[in-house]
Amino acid sequence: MSYYKKLSFTQKILTAMLFGALFGIILNNIGIYNSSINQYLSNGVFEVIGKLFVNSLKMLVVPLVFCSITVGITSLGNLSLMGRIGLKAIILYLLTTAFAISLALICAIIINPGQGFEIDNAVQFSAKEAPSLSSVLISIVPSNPILAMAEGEMLQIILFAIILGIAITITGKNAESFKKGITSLNEIMMSMVQIIMKFAPLGVFCLIAKTFASQGIDMIIPLASYFFTVSIVLLLHVLLTYSAFLKFIGNVSPILFLKKMRTAVVFAFSTASSNATIPVTLNTVEKRLGVDKSVASFTVPLGATINMDGTAIMQGVATVFIASVYMVDLTIGDYLTVILTATLASIGTAGVPGVGLIMLTMVLTQVGLPVEGVALIIGIDRLLDMMRTAVNITGDSMVSLITSKSEKSFNKSIFEDPKAGL
Repeated sequence: MSYYKKLSFTQKILTAMLFGALFGIILNNIGIYNSSINQYLSNGVFEVIGKLFVNSLKMLVVPLVFCSITVGITSLGNLSLMGRIGLKAIILYLLTTAFAISLALICAIIINPGQGFEIDNAVQFSAKEAPSLSSVLISIVPSNPILAMAEGEMLQIILFAIILGIAITITGKNAESFKKGITSLNEIMMSMVQIIMKFAPLGVFCLIAKTFASQGIDMIIPLASYFFTVSIVLLLHVLLTYSAFLKFIGNVSPILFLKKMRTAVVFAFSTASSNATIPVTLNTVEKRLGVDKSVASFTVPLGATINMDGTAIMQGVATVFIASVYMVDLTIGDYLTVILTATLASIGTAGVPGVGLIMLTMVLTQVGLPVEGVALIIGIDRLLDMMRTAVNITGDSMVSLITSKSEKSFNKSIFEDPKAGL
């Protein structure tokens, strides 16, 4: 126990994740002989504690995003600056998504993960209807902001917070007391994050243990080629695309950046939710990467809502995989359609439940592939979703850093300090 206390926070999280995975795999194996133990722990103790931890993080997301964006905009003071930051962030998010889907298609075509895979006629998938462009545009503006907060509609919350921040800035001195109140509430939210982080190792252990106890390793074997293709592309996207952006645009060390992202990445992997990881991502971006608070408070929630590089990678590999399984030859035009559809859909379907599968069905429909093919990969999607989320929040942080640096509001001393934010 004394050794455990000496570990840094990041080391405690990594230790919890490792032991959770090992314990979950053991449970999954003994579950064949004694399912009652597996059920009691994975669907009982681990599920309850894991959900309590995730719900604790989600509890903070809406007030934290609302307050941080409002405070961030009021602290900018210059409305044209806000527009410039927003435009840069959106362009970078779209660029990285386009690179992600392109890289996925290239690797999938080379590896051909669907080769030799046999279709199981028993698998079925009921596709949810993708929202129309008009409904997406209409839904961005909340008819009731309180209801939007209650239902966790992130795009609507972000828009309302932006308008409120602009209104406070325009009002000036008469809104000073309200501005101080929002700022105080934002600080309180960050203090609540610190309280919940005390229980993070236990929460991470239970989340990882439950996932591996219920999913196991055996389920990966039939889809090993698809699973490892997606995993390889996710890793390449971080090491190549993000590193290139950081090195040549941000002019910072990609290695140091990735080291500082460890804690946030583990949280994202554990929760498989970009939104639930927002409190941790914000804390990492501001206190470990040196991104200005006014920039981070806008780019991080926005990225958690519209930046889906990991999901785009899954779509690219899945499209080639399903086309191969159903023996459908895709043309260059089809591949370009996949790139365009997936890139635009990363914004178009933001905030919709089951967004990854909805986006995939949209892509498959555009190139004439059967949406039933989703059933072939849905079994291992949970593990891949955990990895996709880790990539997504890494992209959010990278864009936040580059945007802050371009606005000359980047604190290099914090970024280069190995102990900053610990």
